[in-house]
Amino acid sequence: MTDSDNAPIAALAARLREKFADDLLSVTEAFAEVTVEVESNRYLSVAQKLRDDPDLHFECLIDLAGVDYLGYGQDEWDTDEVSSGGFSRGVEGEGPGRFRWEDRPEAESQPRRFAVVVHLLSIEHNLRLRLRTYAADDQLPVVPSLKDVWGAADWFEREAFDLFGIVFEGHPDLRRILTDYGFVGHPFRKDFPLIGNVEVSYDPERGRVVYQPVSIEPRVGVPRVVRDDSRYLQAANEGEGTAS
Repeated sequence: MTDSDNAPIAALAARLREKFADDLLSVTEAFAEVTVEVESNRYLSVAQKLRDDPDLHFECLIDLAGVDYLGYGQDEWDTDEVSSGGFSRGVEGEGPGRFRWEDRPEAESQPRRFAVVVHLLSIEHNLRLRLRTYAADDQLPVVPSLKDVWGAADWFEREAFDLFGIVFEGHPDLRRILTDYGFVGHPFRKDFPLIGNVEVSYDPERGRVVYQPVSIEPRVGVPRVVRDDSRYLQAANEGEGTAS
């Protein structure tokens, strides 16, 4: 990216630091994007100003998502050695979601576990912005609803509530949107097993759907990931030289 391409990003970051000097925890420039982080008690007021300030005018909410940072920075990949084909493999089987319920990970090691991330667009200024806030309480994550600021937040917040259990205070109709009414838990939380807690089947004798313990065993998917490694380039070049 050239300096001229980066100029609007740097100008936006400087403008945000000036206008929100006492409201922002951080302003970060990375990958041609600006990310601002705020405390949850300032989240709503900052959002309103981002929309209404004529120098900013982020009139469009593009996306809103919940994030669970439990296990952040941990991985289950074998990266010390590589196979002859240049692949690394996920071999540990200890990543989020791959465990028995009784061995589920605990959250004490990850402060500020739940966050809400919002992507905004200013059509007038042709700029994008990422806004992030963390819930103050991990046991009952609550953040203000942005429904009255951007109407598009409505179903996005319902989805984050359903999948992560984040409560959006002030939302007019906060209900599950993807899982069943009787579903227990929040399936995108990192302490929710990938195989689930129960399975559902139809019992013809009872004439209704019944819930029962999960019958499948936890398993590890092992995708192959191509890695760039100079040894394979050297081997390929030597092979071409031998062939000629």
